[in-house]
Amino acid sequence: MQPLSSAAQDRRAGIALAAALAIIVIWGVNFTVQKYVYSATGPGGFLFARYLIMPACAVALLFRTYGTKWPRVSRSDWWTLARLGIAGHSLHVSMVTFGIHWSTAFSSSLILACGPIFTLLILRLMGVEHLKRAQVTGVAIAFAGVLVFLSDKLLASNWTASGGDLFLLVAASFFSYYTVAAKPMIERLGGVVTMTYAVLIGSIPVVLFSMPAGLAVNWAEVPLTVWIAMIWGVTVSAFMGWLVWGWVNSVRGVARTAPLMYLMPPVAGLVAWAFAGEHYTTIKLVGAAVTLGGVAIAQFAGAPASREAGPVID
Repeated sequence: MQPLSSAAQDRRAGIALAAALAIIVIWGVNFTVQKYVYSATGPGGFLFARYLIMPACAVALLFRTYGTKWPRVSRSDWWTLARLGIAGHSLHVSMVTFGIHWSTAFSSSLILACGPIFTLLILRLMGVEHLKRAQVTGVAIAFAGVLVFLSDKLLASNWTASGGDLFLLVAASFFSYYTVAAKPMIERLGGVVTMTYAVLIGSIPVVLFSMPAGLAVNWAEVPLTVWIAMIWGVTVSAFMGWLVWGWVNSVRGVARTAPLMYLMPPVAGLVAWAFAGEHYTTIKLVGAAVTLGGVAIAQFAGAPASREAGPVID
């Protein structure tokens, strides 16, 4: 394959940035959408339905792309895909689902915005990408903003919401691992194979875990609007979102893309305020502002020099 010209690379990078911003908006809206679905299905019921729909989407995409001859992968790649499925779907998604249920939409989005902190830490430890000092400083400032944002819950001993936020913080680390580990796999096997195979593997434990809750839901009485919200959340926000996000990381680099996650809380906060009746204190707004200030530093301080080292992840 001929290398892309400079102009073509710039266009590709521009498309990737636009796609990333669109996904951030979709994910920001989805926090309120999921809270609405939980009101009818509970978090366990939602997980059960999600991981019946996601594998169906994966199989449909594989048939559409490859027909009946799905790509074969090596045994070592199968193990890597299994780790991606367990970390990204079995652990991350399950923990996020219950974390959102216990917390609020805005808090959930801000906690998950800590993902770049874990991403940068993983990248530094693995030696995958070199990071500029300004980026690390920006991430640290943003993390301080998150702590300010959550201070009212901690001081009020709101342990249910705080426990949900802690759950989400751990979940963010699993998504960061998925982001870093998936990048070399996407470059070698392609985004479709990496995403779909990881979904198929990761779905198995989630379905088994959530089956009792899923079978307890009276699905015949679930309102049509909930069905629409759930299908949108699973197919567009989750399945297509993860597929596009993996491609964006392969084009822009993980370190440059990760800070965009900090743009998700404003979207989630506005949607939750407009449609879910959430209200925000001054301390929360200050914390969110500090977080976004850190984003600006991390994202626009300049692109880091990068060394791609896929085999290190494997």
